[in-house]
Amino acid sequence: MRANNMIAMILAGGRGSRLHALTDKVAKPAVHFGGKYRIIDFPLSNCANSNIDIVGVLTQYESILLNAYASQGQRWGLDTFDSGVYVLPPREKADSDLDVYRGTADAITQNIDFLDQYNPEYVLILSGDHIYKMNYEEMLRYHRKMKADATIAVLEVDIKEASRFGIMNTDSEQRIVEFEEKPEKPKSNLASMGIYIFDWKLLRKKLIDDAKDKQSSHDFGKDIIPNLLDEHKRLYAYTYNGYWKDVGTIDSLWEANMDLLYKNDEINLNDPDWKIYTEDTPSVPQYISETGEVIHSYVNQGCMIEGKVERSVLFNGVKVGVGAKVTDAVLMPGVEIGENAVVNRCIIAEGVKVGANTKAGNAKAEHIELISQNVKSDNKKKKGGVNNV
Repeated sequence: MRANNMIAMILAGGRGSRLHALTDKVAKPAVHFGGKYRIIDFPLSNCANSNIDIVGVLTQYESILLNAYASQGQRWGLDTFDSGVYVLPPREKADSDLDVYRGTADAITQNIDFLDQYNPEYVLILSGDHIYKMNYEEMLRYHRKMKADATIAVLEVDIKEASRFGIMNTDSEQRIVEFEEKPEKPKSNLASMGIYIFDWKLLRKKLIDDAKDKQSSHDFGKDIIPNLLDEHKRLYAYTYNGYWKDVGTIDSLWEANMDLLYKNDEINLNDPDWKIYTEDTPSVPQYISETGEVIHSYVNQGCMIEGKVERSVLFNGVKVGVGAKVTDAVLMPGVEIGENAVVNRCIIAEGVKVGANTKAGNAKAEHIELISQNVKSDNKKKKGGVNNV
């Protein structure tokens, strides 16, 4: 039996359309983050650090890269005899045709057979596209202490922002008495993080019942949780006090990268007690020439800096030419910045080349720009080369 008898299921099938060109060919959880990571490294590392041995990763949209990446369980120490990361895309079954995942709950329903073979006592449901560090064992201890049927992780948000979230209203003992999806006038500021622990026997029955309901949207927030509340099951809110970011837009992805520089104490990637594991890309060491200058930045291996880089995050293999200035920017792997180019307050997608003597980004713009195609030295950009979001 596993140490905590709990299996994690990571919902990683989302498209992430608000990330524009970054997710045209790549699922959102596989998007690069923080100079060397991918977004899905965070929930997978949390599972490994929380002593969860069996993890299912449910993929769907543009899943080729994500499937190959997540299946390498050794990156997170989940490759021993009794552990593993299992990629679970939609599949054709003997009694039904191939069907896509119709909702978050349906994704779990279609993998009941996977869960049954391990017969867990608890199932942990996670999202594959959030940046945070959480000890799920502590959440499970709370679940057991409260004798809960389901426990939902919540984050206290500004009451002015609460209408953007699913809100959990609780009594004095943190038992959930009402769930409101993006209420106009929220009664509390406890926002659901989309992290759930369920007693498996109860959840299994509810999923089977939900699958038979033709009116259901087969979603945890819209169907499963409200139904459990209607039946007066014991649902409790588990308040999380650490750093958490939903990187669903270009703005929020940029902000989360900048938080590594300005909120390092909240999302400390250097914490030896809670490591975030990822692939180790073979590359030469970073090189900063005699003309190069780096100030308050993350710079990964393989980078060649001959210009000035300030308050920025540079991924593997980035090149910054002589006289170039990069400020408040996120440069994905393999980006090349030409001589005397000026890059400011933007994200530049993987492999993009910014020509010499050109400009990319705008410090005065309301939103962060995503540069997804090459910027030519004559300043004539290809159609669609700069995406304003």
